[in-house]
Parts: sequence; C-alpha cells; structure tokens
Amino acid sequence: MNDTPAPAPAAEFWEARYRDTDRVWSGRPNDLLVREAGDLGPGTALDLGCGEGADAVWLATRGWRVTGVDISETALERAAGHAADAGVGDRVAWERHELGRSFPEGSFDLVSAHYLQSPVALDQQAVLRDAARAVADGGTLLLVLHAGWPSWQTEPPFDAAFPTLDGVLAELALPDGEWTVETKETVRRPSASPEGVEGFREDHVWRLRRL
Repeated sequence: MNDTPAPAPAAEFWEARYRDTDRVWSGRPNDLLVREAGDLGPGTALDLGCGEGADAVWLATRGWRVTGVDISETALERAAGHAADAGVGDRVAWERHELGRSFPEGSFDLVSAHYLQSPVALDQQAVLRDAARAVADGGTLLLVLHAGWPSWQTEPPFDAAFPTLDGVLAELALPDGEWTVETKETVRRPSASPEGVEGFREDHVWRLRRL
C-alpha cells in the first residue's frame, strides 16, 4: 500500500502558493520578454500564466491591449492592482483559466508564455499547441522554458522532464510553410540559491512568426 498523499490539484496548489505570501515574483518583466518583444509594434497580446502581472503590465505600458491569464484568483487580483497602479488598468483584461482545460477565446498579435512548467499536473504540449493556434496571421508566438535545474540544485525537489529546443518545435506540430523561426536558442543567466550560492540557469527561448 502506498501511503504517499496524492498531489494537490493544480488550482489548489497555485492558489495556496500565492495566498501564503505577499509577493511571489519580483514585479519586473521577464528579461527575455523585453528582449524579444521590445521591437514589436503594439497590438493585442495574450500572456499565459501571467502570475502577478509584471509582463502584462509592461506590455500595456508599451501600447499593447493585453489579456492576462492565470489559474490563481489571488494572482489575478494582485495583477489587476499592479496594472491600476501603473495607470494601465484599462488596457489589460484578466481571465482565470486552468490551461489544458480551458483557454481564452480569440486570436492575438502576440502570444507569450514564460515558464509554463509546474510541479503539479499540466499538459504542457496541449497548452503550447493551443497557444500557437491563438496567434493571428502575421503575429508572434514567444515561448520561454527552463532547460534544466539551476547549477546549484544538487538534489532536485521533484522529478521533471525538461524540454529541448528541437523537441518543443516538433511537439508544436506547426504546419509547413505557415511559420518562420526568428529565435531558437539557449540563454544562460546568473542564478543564486535561497542561501546565496552563486550559479547559473539555462532557459530555452523560441520566437516564431505566423506568416
């Protein structure tokens, strides 16, 4: 008999994560979003797994009309507050979805998904395919995923399968001739452990444009 408790449902896990602390993330937009979307003209954007809203707010301050999506009501409430504080509350709509089970309607000039990786159940392949289908003609799909554990992580806290650059492109199953790959690379960035051990972490980044 296995006495290991069953994993918490995804919504319960993420709601507890946000509810139990005043702030989970830094409040700054992801560096790779700034790098990859900074040269795009504003339009409509979809931010998947928006958390406390830093990416969505950054896009809105640059003229985008943004839909921010997260599984946690607490995260969305904080995100809406940050958008209001930044003076862009009217440029961002917030929607709660458990990705893999529901997805926003419509198409978008930019669909951005950063670090859609979870210690609880998430059908990542299905979500990324949904993300690609939501990109409008001429629009951009921006994906960023961790390529592995940080260099200082000697004992991984849970089992995880990390993506490869070519593997994600294959899983997206994009129709031939309809997309062009503008960025496909691995980026190394500094990363320190909670105890202050210096190291690095590698992320994969893909920027694709629908023709």
